[in-house]
Amino acid sequence: MLIFDAHLDLSLNALEYNRDLRMTIEEIRKDEEGKTDLWGRACGTVSLPEMRKAGIGICVATQLAGCMKPAAPVGAWNSPPQAHAMTQGQLAWYRAMEAEGELRQLRNWAEVEAHLKDWGADPENCPIGYILSLEGADSIRELSDLERSYEQGLRALGPAHYGVGRYAHGHDRDGRLSDMGKDLVREMDRLGIILDATHLCDKAFWDALEVHQGPVWASHHNCRALVDDPRQLADDQIKALAERGAVIGVAFDIWMVVPGWNRGVTKHPDIPTANMDSLANHVDHMCQMLGTSKHIGIGTDLDGGFGNEQTPADLDTIADLKKFHSILAGRGYSEEDLNGIFHGNFLRFLQHAWS
Repeated sequence: MLIFDAHLDLSLNALEYNRDLRMTIEEIRKDEEGKTDLWGRACGTVSLPEMRKAGIGICVATQLAGCMKPAAPVGAWNSPPQAHAMTQGQLAWYRAMEAEGELRQLRNWAEVEAHLKDWGADPENCPIGYILSLEGADSIRELSDLERSYEQGLRALGPAHYGVGRYAHGHDRDGRLSDMGKDLVREMDRLGIILDATHLCDKAFWDALEVHQGPVWASHHNCRALVDDPRQLADDQIKALAERGAVIGVAFDIWMVVPGWNRGVTKHPDIPTANMDSLANHVDHMCQMLGTSKHIGIGTDLDGGFGNEQTPADLDTIADLKKFHSILAGRGYSEEDLNGIFHGNFLRFLQHAWS
């Protein structure tokens, strides 16, 4: 089964975690034994071979380098030029993986269609398709950078990440979209860059949806009704996104799946329900509220600054996404529903957005 994963921080892992993602997950974990400098060491779940095992033929892969305050352990720099330089280094890594035949950048619907044909014919030897996204806009030094980024293949952008950003506040802060942020969103609209609503604080979320008239998605989000945290989408936000034709990718970071998880402290045995069955509850909640599964997808965020110490207990690597398919099938989702959730809904979104 083809899987479309709408959020993977591949270049962050390659450059800041210094992981050679061409290696097997076992080799990456062994290489990191004893390291404690960053969360998720020796617990990684994502490598290119493991993505192939999962059936991930297309992903949205990020550039990630911000200037947000307070600074995060990774992806945070002291100035826009430094952040911009890191995103260019990340782009160079993607280009290197293209040259190796591991990845293939997808920039329009014709390229997606051609890639799907190649993947269907020979998934073992076909490069994994990726759509370039920017998580947090701090590295955009001035608006002219955005057009250059579009020329480099950037097709989606989330204006905020954590903390206080240059263009928008993250979900853990409160504030309206700034004038500079509105200018950014208008320029995204002009260029046809998809607005990723993920990580925007509530006020900035509504401002961005008002300013941006083009395609919008939420690449990696779960439901605030089930885990009461501003990182999650409230029901009125989910409905508003659906009205705009958005697709919401459910995230596999366990603190977003079950209430009461304290990152870095809680262990899987402490919460017996910390598993993919609980993640299915988020899918159920959105589908039942919207009356359809057509706005739900997969946006794992796996190895987004954590490893399997902070995934569902029944997910050791990204290849275990197949188990989630079985869980949803066991809840009565039809084959049509499952095909939509695992790839079809995001593909339909792109066909419409890029037509």
